[in-house]
Amino acid sequence: MKINQTVLEEFILVGFSVYPHAQTFLFVVFFCLYLPTFTGNLAIMGLTWVDRRLHTPMYLFLSALSFSETCYTLTIIPKMLADLLVKYRSISVIGCGLQMNSFLGLGGTNCFILTLMGYDRFLAICNPLRYPLLMTNMACGKLVVSAWVAGFFISVTETGMIFRGSFCHPNLVKHFFCHMRAVVRLSCLDSKFTEFIVTAISVSGLIGTFLLIILTYVFILSTVLRIPSAEGKQKAFSTCASHLTVVIIHFGFASIVYLKPEASGGDDTLIAIPYTVITPFLSPLIFTLRNKDMKNAFRKVLGKTNSLNK
Repeated sequence: MKINQTVLEEFILVGFSVYPHAQTFLFVVFFCLYLPTFTGNLAIMGLTWVDRRLHTPMYLFLSALSFSETCYTLTIIPKMLADLLVKYRSISVIGCGLQMNSFLGLGGTNCFILTLMGYDRFLAICNPLRYPLLMTNMACGKLVVSAWVAGFFISVTETGMIFRGSFCHPNLVKHFFCHMRAVVRLSCLDSKFTEFIVTAISVSGLIGTFLLIILTYVFILSTVLRIPSAEGKQKAFSTCASHLTVVIIHFGFASIVYLKPEASGGDDTLIAIPYTVITPFLSPLIFTLRNKDMKNAFRKVLGKTNSLNK
């Protein structure tokens, strides 16, 4: 048990206050990363909605991922940007719990949707004849809903464990948002045990979804290598390249956050930047820059806009 078990009403987010002379610079950098992240994901959702040629499971999954990442960044980055401009960086205990639950739930949802996108590519390449029957738009919608349910089931479990008791002073969260490791260490209960359990749950979900994706790509690679023509192999690989790149970035940065040894001070703050800021920034760029269908849909929308202006 810890001492000073007074009822806390708010936390103070230490965040980047340890770098007082870099506040304005960090605000500009993060804002310049967030703006294209937000608009890029909106563009993907908008193009998928207006262009009927993109009403396929692959792009519906992509649109679902963009929506989830938009909510994910809205949970963290606007608050982080605002805190860079003020001296008193507080958040209520209830607000902290809601932010943590949203962050964990949406992060888990992203992992599950990336897994579903790998499964979609597996069916398309390894079972092309059965693919239209198995992966209908209705089936796609049900899978996306399942991803959200699974992601938030895990987050509610973890957040409930962390917030089941009271918190002790000092109420300083050594992070720029209510990250579970930073908050659980303030618990008046056995924080070491709770931190171990919630970290184990997150790591299990992370490793489990990653291994499922790897398994799908083992089958995909086995099928592609049996394709006789080089053109066929290249076409098959091209449909997976963007997804595989995002998977490597997403799970690579996430593993740094959740699999690293216990750290203190401001290390957690810096380590979380790639996972919370860089990954959402790169994801829409990777999925659109190398995608011909997305480019054509964008040109089509631009063409209609220009014709209306004339």
